[in-house]
Amino acid sequence: MSLELEQQSIFEQFEQLISKEDKLEIREFLDDQNISDVAELINEYPEYESQIIANMAIHRAASVFKILDISQQKDIVKELPPAKTAELLNELPADDRTDFLEELPKAAIRDLIKLLDPDERKITLAMLGYPEDSVGRLMTPDYVYVFLHNTVSEVFETIRKHARGSETIDVIYIIDENGLLIDDIRIRDVILASPEKRVDEIIDGRFVSLNVEDDQEHASQVFKMNNRVALPVVDDNNILLGIVTIDDMLWVANEEFSEDMQKMGGTEALNEPYLDIPLLKLFRKRIGWLVVLFLGEMLTATAMGYFEDEIAKAVVLALFVPLIISSGGNSGSQASTLIIQAMAVGEITIADWWRVLRRELMSGLLLGTVLGTIGFIRVAVWHSIAPHLYGPHWMMIASTVGFSLIGVVLWGTLSGSMLPIFLKKLGADPAVSSAPFVATLVDVTGLIIYFSFAYLFLSGILL
Repeated sequence: MSLELEQQSIFEQFEQLISKEDKLEIREFLDDQNISDVAELINEYPEYESQIIANMAIHRAASVFKILDISQQKDIVKELPPAKTAELLNELPADDRTDFLEELPKAAIRDLIKLLDPDERKITLAMLGYPEDSVGRLMTPDYVYVFLHNTVSEVFETIRKHARGSETIDVIYIIDENGLLIDDIRIRDVILASPEKRVDEIIDGRFVSLNVEDDQEHASQVFKMNNRVALPVVDDNNILLGIVTIDDMLWVANEEFSEDMQKMGGTEALNEPYLDIPLLKLFRKRIGWLVVLFLGEMLTATAMGYFEDEIAKAVVLALFVPLIISSGGNSGSQASTLIIQAMAVGEITIADWWRVLRRELMSGLLLGTVLGTIGFIRVAVWHSIAPHLYGPHWMMIASTVGFSLIGVVLWGTLSGSMLPIFLKKLGADPAVSSAPFVATLVDVTGLIIYFSFAYLFLSGILL
């Protein structure tokens, strides 16, 4: 409750200052707030977003700007005067600036790059030249490096001289005269070493690096496995180009999670906040998969038509079609979601496909047996209540339903678990084997399994 009151008081103060139109007071007020609180002000008062950024000290304005949504960033840059925009873009860290620019149309990128200082322009163009979603788009060239022959005392001098503009000084990088990465050392190790010790006496040769063209998702896994706050980025010749920090990885993980959730729901990744994306663009993102799934479901109707004679002879079979196909779709969607999530966090890889197959084979049999038993009991109970409903052959009908459920659920779990791995093997995103897609696939094959068991148990009786 106290937090809500505190936030409310910030909003009230801001409203009072805006009404007074005293730019000096507004600037002092904004510079005195936490970065996150200023971002909340922008969310609460979007009509003043450009004024808020323009009235802040430039380094704090950049800190606020980089945590805003892309739609807010675009609006602010549109409204700011060119001089202020240039000041803001030059102040932004190279990775955050690149992240913002890559979301803009090419014409807008050209216009904004002209506003950058020559050195910043060169860095930005180089980063934009790397593949989309690569580590090169995330890295920053602002880091502290030293040489093997430096003493600990000289390392501290270097830190004092260059660390102010560095992304982080938690890790110091050791290179040779050609820029080749030799090792990295944590600041803790430097602090604990005696001043006269040389760098080559305290390094251990155990370092982890990323290639500039590595996928960002791969980089996220490397961070998680190595418990690092920053990792060096090198080219194919092991030349140090920059570093990637853990805060960048947190943004990547959040974006990847959102993208996977959207794909698993049967739509393309939106890449923009839902309420900000144009309606026509939202339509295009959704209609493609809906059409594909609709065409897939048409195969279900085709399969039903193929078994039309059997349904006409034993109308009772049609009663259980929704039960059969929904059970298969549900089990397939469940398995698909589990495997996609496990692959996303690195719990399983393509090499684990056989272990996954064996586990899902047993899971499918167990799950199918439980549902099949419930289905069998359901027919038996209904027969005892209304004997005319299924007639004298109720036992065969119950067996058809029970064994069909075992087969369909088993097939659903196998399809749902193997399809993401198969797509990953082909180089596609496993998330596209979404729950709706798996459900559609299992619907069609589930009918074939169901009527195959119907032939087995009811041939010569009802069929």
